[in-house]
Amino acid sequence: MSDDSAVAITVLSKTVWSPTLFSFTTTRPEGFRFEAGQFVRLGMAASELAANADQPKPAITARIFRAYSVASSPYDEVLEFFSVVVPDGAFTSQLQHLQVGDKLYLNPTPFGFLTLSRYQEPVPKTLWLLATGTGLAPFLSILQDLYVWEKYQDIVLVYSARTTQELAYQEKINNLADEFGSLVENAACFHYLPIVTREKVAGCLSERIPKLIDDDELTKATGVALDDTAHVMLCGNPQMVEDTKEALKAQGLTMNRRGVGNIAVENYW
Repeated sequence: MSDDSAVAITVLSKTVWSPTLFSFTTTRPEGFRFEAGQFVRLGMAASELAANADQPKPAITARIFRAYSVASSPYDEVLEFFSVVVPDGAFTSQLQHLQVGDKLYLNPTPFGFLTLSRYQEPVPKTLWLLATGTGLAPFLSILQDLYVWEKYQDIVLVYSARTTQELAYQEKINNLADEFGSLVENAACFHYLPIVTREKVAGCLSERIPKLIDDDELTKATGVALDDTAHVMLCGNPQMVEDTKEALKAQGLTMNRRGVGNIAVENYW
C-alpha cells in the first residue's frame, strides 16, 4: 500500500460539528475515480525534530498517511471527508487545525470493499446501513449515488452517537430522499433512525445497536424486516462492528463472502 504516488490536494472548506468531530472538502484530482463506500489514504506534512538535541539539525519534512472513507458522491467535483479528533494522535492532532487553502496529499488508489457491487446474493431488496461516529462517511457516499435509490425497495440508515451534538450531517441526511431519490422512478423508501446513547432525546432510540437488534427494536421502529434477505453494512467503532456482527448472525444472517451473504464490514481502524 505504497503512498509514493500521492498527489497534492487543497482544502476548500471545513465544518466543525463538535469538539471532536469535523469534516472538510478538498479539490479532486483530474481523473481520480472511486466507488461509493471506498476509502483512500490521506497524507499531510509533519515536522520531524532532530533526534539529538545536543546537535541541532534542520527539521525534516515527512508525510503521515491515514485511511479515510470518502463521504462525497463519486460524481462530485470535490472530495469530502469526515474525521474524529484523536487525543495525541500523530495525524488528527494536526489535521484538526486545517484551514482553507492548506495542502494535503491523496494516494490516488481507492481501497476497500464496503461497496454495493460486492452483493450478488441475495438480490437487492432491503439495505441496512449501520454506523457510529465517522463510520457514517461511506454511507453518505453510497446514498449520494443514484444506483442505490434505483436498486433497493427500502433503505434504512441507523446512525448512533453519544450526544445530539455528535449527530453530524442531520440536514443533509434529511434531504437525501428529496435530493437523490426524486431523480429516479420508483425510488427506494428511505428510513432514518438516529440513536443517542448518553442523552435522552425525544424521537431517538438510546440503546447500542446490537441490543436494538437483539430486541427487534430496529424493525419495530421502521416496519422493515431485518432478515436473511437484507444487505447489511457496518462501519464505525470496532467494538460496535464486532458486537453487531454477532447479533446479526444470531438472527440468521451471514457474512458476505465472494458476493454471497448479508453482512459487509470495513476494517481500517
